[in-house]
Amino acid sequence: MRKFLLVCFIFCAAIVHADDVNLWKKSTLNAILTRGELIVGLEPGYIPFEMKSKKGEVIGFDVDMAKAMADAMGVKLKLIPTEWDGLIPSLLTGKIDIIISGMTMFQERNLKVNFIEPYMTVGQTLLMAKKHKDKKWQDLDKAGYTIVTKFGVSAEVAARKIFKNAKIKTFGSEAESVQEVLNGNADAFIFDKPFNSMFMIQKGKDSLIHLTTELTYEPLGWAIRKGDPDFINWLENFLSQIKHDGVYDKMYEKWFVNDKWLPQVL
Repeated sequence: MRKFLLVCFIFCAAIVHADDVNLWKKSTLNAILTRGELIVGLEPGYIPFEMKSKKGEVIGFDVDMAKAMADAMGVKLKLIPTEWDGLIPSLLTGKIDIIISGMTMFQERNLKVNFIEPYMTVGQTLLMAKKHKDKKWQDLDKAGYTIVTKFGVSAEVAARKIFKNAKIKTFGSEAESVQEVLNGNADAFIFDKPFNSMFMIQKGKDSLIHLTTELTYEPLGWAIRKGDPDFINWLENFLSQIKHDGVYDKMYEKWFVNDKWLPQVL
């Protein structure tokens, strides 16, 4: 009986080990290390997370995060600028290894991809035309007012949920959307607070009011394909490490506290 149990134990252990080996061979992390290159998808239009400099380079907080990630893996970094609605399809079809692009961890998205724990949380705020300087956001939720935002992002979801009576209009980019307010064609632009704060520094201080009250709670996460525990384990460990050794804080201060990078994009 003991021999039988011992044989069963050894046999089962061998099966489990084989499964672990096969899982590792199929993992994204193994593919990255074998290839010697981390391929990151992002949309360069979300200041200061990812944006194009005057020289055409993609720079920003997420880019520095991706560089630190590739360095920790000991591989090269390849950035794939992608339209927002093409990011998840690119991930699912294997064109990129990971999405690092200020993506909100919606439950609907989580049905398609896995998210690593939030690396930052943001909320939606309003950039209002200066003529509304004495108004609250509730005052704009009336017929006759127009709220604009970018199509297909969390800001659109928030706008349609919060503003039941105002007209909601969407556009293909953040810049195009907020320009409608600057041109007098809309009353307010709703978008993530970091973007709105940076836009005020860049272009909005003379013509817009930033209502800084956060209207939503939104965790941002890195997205990867499902069924990849080895990659999840590595990424969670990486995030924990940089948040405790000062690397994360230095990147945050560089992009969200200081504005020395502004001449690169203005």
